Amino acid sequence: MAEQKVTHDDLAAFAQRAVNLPKAVADSRRQQVNTLRDKLTSHIAENPGFSLVKMLHAGSVAKGTALRTVNDFDVAVYVRNDEAPEQEGQLLEWIAERLRAAYGALIDPSQIEVSTHCVNIHFKSSGIDIDVVPVLYEGDPGDRGYLIAKSSGDRLLTSVRLHLDFVADRKRTCPQDWVQVVRFVKWWVGEQKQRDGQFRFKSFMAELLCAHLLDTGAVTFTDYPAALEGFFDYIVRTDLAERIAFADYYRATELPSVRTDAIEIFDPVNPANNAARLYDEIDRKRIVDAAEESLDAITEARYATTKAQAVACWQVVLGSRFRGQA
Repeated sequence: MAEQKVTHDDLAAFAQRAVNLPKAVADSRRQQVNTLRDKLTSHIAENPGFSLVKMLHAGSVAKGTALRTVNDFDVAVYVRNDEAPEQEGQLLEWIAERLRAAYGALIDPSQIEVSTHCVNIHFKSSGIDIDVVPVLYEGDPGDRGYLIAKSSGDRLLTSVRLHLDFVADRKRTCPQDWVQVVRFVKWWVGEQKQRDGQFRFKSFMAELLCAHLLDTGAVTFTDYPAALEGFFDYIVRTDLAERIAFADYYRATELPSVRTDAIEIFDPVNPANNAARLYDEIDRKRIVDAAEESLDAITEARYATTKAQAVACWQVVLGSRFRGQA
């Protein structure tokens, strides 16, 4: 096999320069979320029976999969199910009013606004937006509760804490490298979306696909070029038609017995939730075609006669900002 001219170190340097959210920035922004959470916790303690139960940091920053380009942060607010309005629009305004009451002088009420599917808190000093997503909660010890699905308005079982634990388990299995490859995949998705406005591949699916490849030993995550090659090879080889599911929190027998969707990547917390349920055959083929183009580029890079030629091939995968090590 020909020697790689674009190496693990090249990709690692690119990650630090362009892909990864710097630790100092992530820590600063987590602190803002923690300030909100602590204030809400104090308000709940001082007001027994308050309808909001707790706030948990969610999303890519909490998981450690955030890209440098992230400009908003997700938190989940757990709400007493029997006290919450049933309609999403009413629920969000109801939550916004309670957040304004809880934060008092800490945040100007005008900084808390209802958005399409969440409540947005805007920090004027830093320009950071925090999206607050309601979870209807009935006291489950695993923090399971119900999201309201954006597409249908249906209630969707989830658990922020168990999702974080799921990611943490993979990070312990493959420290640093697994989560770095997840970031590379998310970066690749962003590049594809810039080239094709119809391209769809949400971050949650990227995380779950990488988790599947780690769990099955199909990919060596400690070698970044090989890991990305393995990721694209899996998509091309399977046509993204294999069912992907996990045994962390439920048995395989709890999954649907009949395939109904073009892509099946099941939520590790809820066996009834196919994270790709809204993707059709056109979406699947678009993902497979993009993966095949990237796989071909990586193969071509291996046989390039110069480093410059290899870098040009990798730019098909990672975009024009990739230049190899400076």
